[in-house]
Amino acid sequence: MKIISLLGSPRGLKGNTGRLLRIVLNGAESQGAETEIIPLKGDSVLPCRGCDVCHQKGVCVQKDDFEAIKNKIFKADGLVLASPNYIFGVSAQLKAFMDRCCGIIHCMRFEGKYGASVITSGGGDEAPIAEFMNHFLTITGIVPVGAVWATMGSISEDDFPQEIRTRAFDLGKKIVTDWKNQEKPESTALEMDAFYRRMKRLMIFRKDQWPYEYDYWVRHRNLSN
Repeated sequence: MKIISLLGSPRGLKGNTGRLLRIVLNGAESQGAETEIIPLKGDSVLPCRGCDVCHQKGVCVQKDDFEAIKNKIFKADGLVLASPNYIFGVSAQLKAFMDRCCGIIHCMRFEGKYGASVITSGGGDEAPIAEFMNHFLTITGIVPVGAVWATMGSISEDDFPQEIRTRAFDLGKKIVTDWKNQEKPESTALEMDAFYRRMKRLMIFRKDQWPYEYDYWVRHRNLSN
């Protein structure tokens, strides 16, 4: 199994989010997974321009790292998102990547992959962010297996408590085992099915404005012309 990780922390691998992500990936590697971390810098994935070209042609016109990262995810089996809590949300770096995935979402093009979310914060409120990140995974077609977080204001920044380390390591293992066994909770299957039907209606409605995505649905989703 190959897992791509997107690290949305401006502190990179040396920050708390990067350190917690590394423990998750250690767990995945213990089950035989190959992993790669892609730090998202401020200029590596630029904000979406809202130009709709991706809907029309399938690629973004902006000259940055987005298309290369997207293609790496296509070739992988899993995706882990990692972000610090910035004002009760993901970092701008990770949000820019998410916003650029509108075409991926419309076609649920990451279907068949498995993933998870990693969050650190200063003072808490990580759960809603984890829910948001895992919902993003779901609507791209990825099965989220869970999330792990750490509230740094209540622990030493030198190391994570063993409880958090264990949860992080086990989360990484679970990504691999669930992928191998093709586990999919009923709640996730229902959420995906509802979103699939929603996107199908959207493709029919927008077939003239979004020819690439409509054609993708015709070729890969059995949508009738």
